[in-house]
Amino acid sequence: MTDFIITLAQYAPYYSDSSGFMMSPGSGGMYGLTSIIGVGLILLAGIIGGIVQSRMQASVKKFSATPAPLTGAQVARRMLDSYGLYHVQVTHTPGALTDHYNPANQTVNLSDTVYSQPTVAAMAVAAHECGHAVQHAQRYAWLTMRSELVPLVNLGSRLGQIVLMVGLALVCMGSGTTVAWIGLALFATTTVFALVTLPVEFDASRRALAWLDSSGLANRAMHGQAGTALKWAAMTYVAAALSSIAMLVYYALMLLNARNRE
Repeated sequence: MTDFIITLAQYAPYYSDSSGFMMSPGSGGMYGLTSIIGVGLILLAGIIGGIVQSRMQASVKKFSATPAPLTGAQVARRMLDSYGLYHVQVTHTPGALTDHYNPANQTVNLSDTVYSQPTVAAMAVAAHECGHAVQHAQRYAWLTMRSELVPLVNLGSRLGQIVLMVGLALVCMGSGTTVAWIGLALFATTTVFALVTLPVEFDASRRALAWLDSSGLANRAMHGQAGTALKWAAMTYVAAALSSIAMLVYYALMLLNARNRE
């Protein structure tokens, strides 16, 4: 629910100001309706995100207390070696939920509770991150696309909302919507990135579960538990994509109505 509160706090003040401007005399009531729809989508995405985050944390906590035969580091090493990825290193990274695969230096980086703990959650997370290493080695198309989007997304995430807000200020001054549309296009790169991330994450989990089955490390109960943990972890990416789409639709509705007023 923390993500929902942050989203609400960040965008609610702006909504009040913008809707007040657009509902000025002579503007008509259509923007009031579209504003309500846009903000409703944002709030719905925030609620979904809060629920998913809560379920993910609960599953990780539960399966972090369920013992497994190997630590996350040992699982990662075995899975990488089974694919002939002997050059990919398994390293420890501080913090919680900081697990990731770094394609730049080809390392699987596991957090405190995953690297050294022999639990079902650690086993699932480690195998998932190794799934990304396998994707990289096999040139999985969606992962390649996501990597190629990174420079554009970095630009869009830094400048998108700034340019958009400047553009909206210019709209308020009657200067047209061109700058705002440029800002929206930059912001849209983060939405595209969030959508491209979905098949990458789901495929990594699929590869992880398939390997755990074939390796014999996970019995039927552990397979189900690992699958549940990975499902809710993947759903956080779905929630993030929904949130990004909601914001994009909200801003697009604002600009479409501003354009109609010109």
